[in-house]
Amino acid sequence: MVVPVDAIRSIHNAFRKDMAQIDAAALDLARGNSSAAIVLTRLPFFSEVLDWHAKGEEAGVFPALEKVAPDVAWAYERDHRGLDEAYGNLNRSYTDRDLLQTARASAALHFHLKIHLAKEDAHLYRIFAERIPLTEQKKALGIMSASVPQERFLEMVEWWISMVGQTDRENIIRIWQMVLPPQVFAEVREVIQKVTGNDWIELTRRIPGL
Repeated sequence: MVVPVDAIRSIHNAFRKDMAQIDAAALDLARGNSSAAIVLTRLPFFSEVLDWHAKGEEAGVFPALEKVAPDVAWAYERDHRGLDEAYGNLNRSYTDRDLLQTARASAALHFHLKIHLAKEDAHLYRIFAERIPLTEQKKALGIMSASVPQERFLEMVEWWISMVGQTDRENIIRIWQMVLPPQVFAEVREVIQKVTGNDWIELTRRIPGL
């Protein structure tokens, strides 16, 4: 049975994979591999999704957590501001085509993000899962999901599914099945089938009725 925190673990893994690829491309670019620039074009969208995620946590998850574990969330909110600053440095460096500084800024953002996500998984969301009733968890994640602009949701689905493995896909798809209106899930299903290609058959085996 999937639980709300499974959605968080899934998108955290998507962030990890995309940031690792972006960081590797930034280093390749600094070393003279111009073809790596195509990966850096994902930076603006990556930043948007990360921002939606952070704002959703601050609006939905952190207030719920404050009721059961006061003064825990403030440190993670400050991490978010640090991530904002780190992305700003990376974006400015790349816009200026300073490839060495781009690689340095990318490495800094990658390191900060890895540490932040690891802390959230091991600490913040463990407290969230253990101390907050399931109904309140679902409410908090509902508020969190509302931070994604409705007209961009399918775009985020395409990115998310492309960045995670089959177990993470299965978990988030099962959650979407439960919470999305049927007509919206039908659109999501089309995107997933397109993105997963040959993996689609395995997903339908894992999720009967998909």
